Amino acid sequence: MNKKTESYRFDNKVFIILIALTVFFGYFPLHAQRSPIDINLIIDGSASLTNVKNDVTSWVIARLDQILVDGDRVTVWNAGLTSKIVYAGTMSAASDRDAAKKSIRDFAPAGKTADFSGALRDAASRQKAPYSYTLVISASADALTSTLSGSQANLLRFSRVEEFSDWRVLVVNLNNDAKVKNAASAFFRN
Repeated sequence: MNKKTESYRFDNKVFIILIALTVFFGYFPLHAQRSPIDINLIIDGSASLTNVKNDVTSWVIARLDQILVDGDRVTVWNAGLTSKIVYAGTMSAASDRDAAKKSIRDFAPAGKTADFSGALRDAASRQKAPYSYTLVISASADALTSTLSGSQANLLRFSRVEEFSDWRVLVVNLNNDAKVKNAASAFFRN
């Protein structure tokens, strides 16, 4: 083989690698997109939120900016004395995102209790997508304790907790009991 043939083969390999990288990185953003999901934000509406409201609001808004895609269905609960929905909408424009964020900024904490159980029960019953992303934000240890020991404790079974100085975030996987049981059963059968 002469040097010209070797050079030609090397040039072809480089060319093919460059094409592969271009295709991979050119289409990667398309594959990184996910399908729309239900996003539930259940925020402590008790007076316990007062001292940490700015921190919570900043964190939640930054988190929304990271995760929202067009088509996501966002519901925001104020878990006060009784839980109530303060925003519900599908994200399709910047105005939808702004409205969801405004509902969080406009929280007016009051009262001694936070009804996380009612909001969790409502969120679980509203789930339409196969997957949901639920955040429970608590500034009240008492309210969270009563939820963990109450009838809705099973809704918190598959969760992750992120601790901050005076508040915490629980990432909850609603309506996952059957999926986890089936996966565990299949795993132990094999």
